[in-house]
Amino acid sequence: MATTTRASSSLLLLNNNHRNKTNHFIFSLNSKKPSLFHSFPLLSSQNSLSLISLSLSSSPSTSPSTTTAPRVSTAPLEYAPPAPDSNNFHQEISRLKALRLKLSTCKTLKEKLKALDSDSKVNHFLNTRCFERVLGSLSLGLNEVFLVKCLVAAGQHHVLDMGFGFGEREGDGVKSSVKTALYALVEMIEKLDVTNRGSGGREGFVKSQNGSVLVDEESEDLKKLLKLLGEVEEFYDCIGGIIGYQIMVLELLARSSHETQTHQSQHVHESMKCQFLEIHSPTGCDLSQNTEYASQAALWGIEGLPDLGEIYPLGGSADRLGLVDPDTGECLPAAMLPYCGRTLLEGLIRDLQAREFLYFKLYGKQCITPVAIMTSSAKNNQEHITSLCDRLGWFGRGRSSFQLFEQPLVPTVSEEDGQWLVRKPFVPVCKPGGHGVIWKLAYDKGIFQWFYDHGRKGATVRQVSNVVAATDVTLLALAGIGLHHGKKLGFASCKRNTGATEGINVLIEKKNLDGKWAYGLSCIEYTEFDKFGITSGPPSPNSFQAEFPANTNILYVDLPSAELVGSTRSERSLPGIVLNTKKSIVYTDYFGNWHSVPGGRLECTMQNIADNFLNTYSSRCYKDVEDKLDTFIVYNERRRVTSSAKKKRKDANVSLHQTPDGSLLDIMRNAYDLLSQCDIDLPEVESNDKYVDSGPPFLIFLHPALGPLWEVTRQKFHGGSISKGSELQVDVAEFLWRNVQLEGSMIIAAENIMGSTRNDENGEPILQYGHRCGRCKLHNVKVLNDGIDWSSGENVYWKHDVRRFEALKVILHGNSEFEASNVTIQGNHVFEVPDGYRLKITSGDPGLAIQLDPIPQNLMDTGSWFWKYNINGSHILLELVQL
Repeated sequence: MATTTRASSSLLLLNNNHRNKTNHFIFSLNSKKPSLFHSFPLLSSQNSLSLISLSLSSSPSTSPSTTTAPRVSTAPLEYAPPAPDSNNFHQEISRLKALRLKLSTCKTLKEKLKALDSDSKVNHFLNTRCFERVLGSLSLGLNEVFLVKCLVAAGQHHVLDMGFGFGEREGDGVKSSVKTALYALVEMIEKLDVTNRGSGGREGFVKSQNGSVLVDEESEDLKKLLKLLGEVEEFYDCIGGIIGYQIMVLELLARSSHETQTHQSQHVHESMKCQFLEIHSPTGCDLSQNTEYASQAALWGIEGLPDLGEIYPLGGSADRLGLVDPDTGECLPAAMLPYCGRTLLEGLIRDLQAREFLYFKLYGKQCITPVAIMTSSAKNNQEHITSLCDRLGWFGRGRSSFQLFEQPLVPTVSEEDGQWLVRKPFVPVCKPGGHGVIWKLAYDKGIFQWFYDHGRKGATVRQVSNVVAATDVTLLALAGIGLHHGKKLGFASCKRNTGATEGINVLIEKKNLDGKWAYGLSCIEYTEFDKFGITSGPPSPNSFQAEFPANTNILYVDLPSAELVGSTRSERSLPGIVLNTKKSIVYTDYFGNWHSVPGGRLECTMQNIADNFLNTYSSRCYKDVEDKLDTFIVYNERRRVTSSAKKKRKDANVSLHQTPDGSLLDIMRNAYDLLSQCDIDLPEVESNDKYVDSGPPFLIFLHPALGPLWEVTRQKFHGGSISKGSELQVDVAEFLWRNVQLEGSMIIAAENIMGSTRNDENGEPILQYGHRCGRCKLHNVKVLNDGIDWSSGENVYWKHDVRRFEALKVILHGNSEFEASNVTIQGNHVFEVPDGYRLKITSGDPGLAIQLDPIPQNLMDTGSWFWKYNINGSHILLELVQL
């Protein structure tokens, strides 16, 4: 390991001077923390004892209590064969593969235990560490014993008793200098026949109050370890469980160790099982250029909404965001990031509901899309997401329209030797195993069947940190093409940012070992660029790397095709397995010491499921092959496809890439692109470096249900201006803007943005689209106020948390309407319209003329006006209907 840790350790040697008495030794290391082995019984008061103390750090030793049995701890003093170094991975891999093969032939658990006992590491560990007695004293079931022995066989016994020498390596100073003495003492302890002296425990051990040789804290840690090992063994059963996990780790480490470019190319061919491999830049359809096809594809997507599900991989730990609960100090997952006035997860559901509202307006039918969310236990991810959904009433969709399934955590390993990193005994450092586990996990947890039960054929997949994925036609066109043409997988892509740490989409061409040619679209992660001869640094504009588009992890997937992959009992169900050691593993041990260790964990990449969907041909295809493939790709402007809020902006860093600050600017650019085509005059958003030390030129937040297709939104806005420094927030779907001039802040907020809720047969509130919506019409209106205090240091623009001098606020309660025409509204105003009323504002003499009337009963459900949506060819035309 790259770091060492101070250990508060002491050695207590108690010798009996009487020749005929049994000698007793008390060996205590890290006496303030738990270890695997519990204490020996207290010595008789008749014994004459001498005390020798060795101090291994500046920390004072704790003297043994006269009423409490001293602790016996073991240390990883290389009593077992050392872990393989970077040049000796292959020997360890061969041993583990032989063991995996032997285990695979066993039919019963007892046969598997027997096979493990014959392994050299397990045998050595059990015979030299008194471990068999300890194992027996813990009252473990056969399956739990199996898991522990798998851990030992994988060379990770330090997880059980690493108390002394945390992160120890040869040459660690004082600790190494006393190794020989410690070895001798441990061996002497092992040879002693220490009696129980009435403690009620097994020979040589004192039981705690819970009946175990471990104290309560240790028992809980052991339970959690066994749960973790069980999950790893179960989930990675397709590659051999715990043993297979370690084999894969070592193979990837060995593959990356000091290999030349030639060797890397050879390994690529071997890993992809081919004679020849080339990667090309895919062509695909550019939605920003072929607008007619984009409109048609988006309509296919809307029409096919009842056949679609939604999948959110939210299990990542999102360490780069550094998100912390301001009240409790608890680390939070990315889904809980407060962004533009709501959490990121709320933003995903809001985008989805906007598409469902569009479906309702076109076809007059209610459509509730089933949503599958992959969570994890990292940062209490599952708990936070469930709590948020509960608090928000499952977004008016019903609990049954959601399915949460938790991905297992996996152990992290040191790049140096493949050893699992450990915080304290029984507690390895773990992280989620990458979003690529989603396909196998979805099969294991019955998610595919759940989608089929809801009548779904395909699904769209997006990540929570990408805040622009549903902009305009991107997501709908992707799904529409996939459904309409019966594709198995589709990518939404865009131009790659030069030097960005993001993967690329490629067209793979390879000649298989059987002589057939295979083609398909796939992804290469940035961590794997070296294997394909792609430079990881900033390329020149005309370089090989710059030709490839960005992988954005926005996918369309055919559910039966994905299920077929997830159900395979092989490595295929874990696509794109990588071990990314480019970033150090940072953790704190139980002494409070901070570690940063080069390492990683086994990760899978969900988009590489595409590697299972290659089409094969008897001869090489030189052109027009993409249209025939089961995989496809569409392009759009980058800011309409991907802009992520995935890492916290550092104060001294001028780059806003992948930060909440940078993604906000892309949202503002999209607002400019949208409204400037509506004959609305507003300032253009310049490059990011112009706003490093200041806010954006304006803040415009438009609810996606205004569209979400820009073609729809643009028919609701026309004419006027939005001056620099202004703020516009429109949270209402039934909205009309005609010749409005805004200088300051205007906020339109409806309770019933897209409809109102009714309780279903189970008593759950379900949003009824189009029923009793709030409505707002503005015609020939000038809004003048001092708006946002742009000089305030408390403003956090990407949270939409700003200080205002003045604002015009219109709050629509329930089924209410607001209308302003031919009027100037100057200064600070708040208009709250009660449920069932219409508020109309015109010019008065002087000031404003305000008229509040109840909505007629016969218009209560539909409102006094609404937008009627009509399909005209491949386009949607709106008609304003006055009642």
